Amino acid sequence: MKSQKQETLINKKEFYRNLTRLALPIALQSLMLASVAAGDALMLGKIAQDEMTAVSLATQIQFVQNMFLSAATGAGAILGAQYWGKGDRHTLEDIFNMMLRFCGIMSILFFLACELMPELLMHIFTHDAPLIAIGSSYLRIAGWSYLLTGISQCYLTMMKISDHIKPGALISSCAVLLNIGLNAVFIFGLLGMPAMQAKGAALATTISRIVELALCIAVSSKPDYIRPVFSRFLHLPKLLKSDFIRQCLPLMGGSLLWGVGFTSYTAIVGHMGSDAAAANSISAVTRDLICCMCNGIGSAAGIIVGNELGAGRLSLGKAYGIKLKNISFVIGFISTAIVLAITPLVLNMVILTDQAREYLIGMMVIMSIYMIGRCFNTVTINGVLDGGGDTLFDLYSLIICMWFIAIPLALIGAFVLHWSPLAVYACTCLDEVGKIPWVMIRFRKYKWVKDLTR
Repeated sequence: MKSQKQETLINKKEFYRNLTRLALPIALQSLMLASVAAGDALMLGKIAQDEMTAVSLATQIQFVQNMFLSAATGAGAILGAQYWGKGDRHTLEDIFNMMLRFCGIMSILFFLACELMPELLMHIFTHDAPLIAIGSSYLRIAGWSYLLTGISQCYLTMMKISDHIKPGALISSCAVLLNIGLNAVFIFGLLGMPAMQAKGAALATTISRIVELALCIAVSSKPDYIRPVFSRFLHLPKLLKSDFIRQCLPLMGGSLLWGVGFTSYTAIVGHMGSDAAAANSISAVTRDLICCMCNGIGSAAGIIVGNELGAGRLSLGKAYGIKLKNISFVIGFISTAIVLAITPLVLNMVILTDQAREYLIGMMVIMSIYMIGRCFNTVTINGVLDGGGDTLFDLYSLIICMWFIAIPLALIGAFVLHWSPLAVYACTCLDEVGKIPWVMIRFRKYKWVKDLTR
């Protein structure tokens, strides 16, 4: 009876139109970003397995940086979606300033680390000297792109929550297409350029980031866009700062636990040999490409639910959340089918040793089951729950499912019990599937149904 009442609140035609309007550009943006890693892997995989593997390991540094950046932009998106629903433009400008302050500091720190100690960073992921040398040369160039990416992410986040989602997606898409095109030029030495291999991939990334930031600033200069107001950059409302920190800290804790956990998975498998590392690199790229749709729906869920809650329409926000949770399961099963269907295609697209190919087949099968949990959790936790400010739950679930179960099992399996790389890889996929029942219980408490605006 309750579910029928919730359904009557929803205008299905309007709901799906709004979901499509938001989710498709975000999914495209996510797909384009994942395509860069796929392009690097495919192009470098045509040259040598070591080049491909080293760059895949080196980009884990940016993955960790993104965990810090996503905490600040995530907090900004949660509060921003609700204040946009309320129609408070002034507060949105202050939120933009807060995001820029945090992301700017993080970008500078990661830039300095890549320039001053790239070899030390590569040692985290592998002890293979050739991989360390290749990865370090990549980081010294790519580090410049890490200096810019935090600023552009703030602009893109504000576009996403303020009804300028299409221009933001177009900017990201243009930057990614440029990145892929320059990858081909610099990696293979086209158009008279020298063949730079891994260094070429880094240079292509840096140039595309410069273009992306320039486009963000140019587009946001239009009158109806939200921009940072630098006259208020150092003087922000105390209550808003406390609200921002209250959302940001759990997101940062969750992002770091998830990001460092995923990096630990890569490091554990990477220390099981170059064949296992190569197979894991390809499976990771495939996973990121297929997750684009659930990423888009997850981000759209946070905006849709947040807009309604911020506008004071709590019942409608709750009904939307329930509908989106149900949709997440459908996306999960579709993603499972896609992983299994494209496995033969993926195997034929890269040059791998026979052992690495065997590992990759097994990883794809394991990943197909993992996708159900990944899609459900992305939409429900990072979309619906976060949209209502229930950010602490993600932190708790990661501590228990990832850090108390999955990572210890993977470590013991790899270095104590000496399991096969496939068994260890299966351990790294346990956390997403294992927390589905727990997420359902939390969701049904409806603590996320609240207005965060002042």
